[in-house]
Amino acid sequence: MTNLVIRPLVAGEEHLFDSMPDPLPQLRKVGYADGIAGGGYRPETTWVALWDGRVVGRAAWLLPPGAVGAPWLERFDLDAEPEVGAALLRAAHEALGGPGLYFAAMPAHWRRRPEVLAVMEAPMAAARLAGLVERGERVRCSWTGTPLPAFSGRYTFRPAADPTEINALVARITEPDVLTGVEIARLVSGVDLATDPLAWLGGPAGDWRVALEDAEPVGLVGPAGDACYPLIAYLGVLDEAVRGELLAEAVRVLAAGGAREVIADVDAHRVAVLAELERTGFRQLRSRVVFAPAAGTSPVPPGPAVSADHRG
Repeated sequence: MTNLVIRPLVAGEEHLFDSMPDPLPQLRKVGYADGIAGGGYRPETTWVALWDGRVVGRAAWLLPPGAVGAPWLERFDLDAEPEVGAALLRAAHEALGGPGLYFAAMPAHWRRRPEVLAVMEAPMAAARLAGLVERGERVRCSWTGTPLPAFSGRYTFRPAADPTEINALVARITEPDVLTGVEIARLVSGVDLATDPLAWLGGPAGDWRVALEDAEPVGLVGPAGDACYPLIAYLGVLDEAVRGELLAEAVRVLAAGGAREVIADVDAHRVAVLAELERTGFRQLRSRVVFAPAAGTSPVPPGPAVSADHRG
C-alpha cells in the first residue's frame, strides 16, 4: 500500500470529502458541506484515505457547536477492502484521543436489501477490525399524513399537570417504547432521555399527554413540535394495551400544531412497538447500527448541554 495516504483534511480541502460519490444517496442525511457550515463537521475531525490521489475512504466525526468532548463517527464510506478502512479508523482514533461511538446508518430493512449490504459490508467489517463492536440497532420511523386509527373510547388523554407528574410517571416506566434523539441527548449533554427527559426537552409540561383508564394513568408521551423536526421524544406505557392509542394521540397533537411529518425512534428488538407504529401509519425510514469500543476502552465522556436544535 505504498500509494495509500491516510490523513485528516485541512481547511480548504472540504471538496475532497464530496469527491467520493455517495454510496447510499437514498438515505436522508445532512450534507457534508451543510455540516461544515453549521460547525458540526470540521476538517480536522474528517479523515480520508487516498489511493494515488483518489478518495477511497472517508470518515467524518460529528460534534455539535457548544459541546465539549470527543465527536462521534457519523459518516464512514469505503471503496476499498476493510483493512484500508480499519487503518483509517485507527489513525483517526489515535489522533482524536481514542475510539468512540460509530452510528452506521443505512436504509430501513437493510438486511433484506443486497444492494445495501454490498455497500455496508466493508465499513462495518473495518469498524470491527478497528476494535469496535456492535451494541444494538435503532430504527427511525416516519408518519406523513396517513389517517390515524379510530380511538376506542377506553382511554382518555389530558395534558400533564406539571414536571412533578411527568417525573413521577417516568420513574414508574421501566423501559420506554419510543426515545427519539436518545443518542444525541446522551452524547452532547450526558442526559439519559429514558430516565430524565425533562433535562433535555424544552417546552411546557402541558405539551405532554397522560393516558388514563378509569382516571388512573397508564401511559405518558412527550411530543416535541419545536425540535429539529416534529417528533415523539418520549413514549412509555404502564399498560401495553394503550400503546397504539397513545401513539395516535401524540401524532394528533403534533398534526394539530401543523406537523406534516412526525419522527419516532425505537430499538430494533422492540418488535411489538414497531408493529404498533406501523398500525398507526408510520413507515420505517432508516436503521442505525451502534458500534462502540470493545471492553477495556471507553468513549470520551459527553460534553455539556447545547441548543435544542440538535435534539434529532
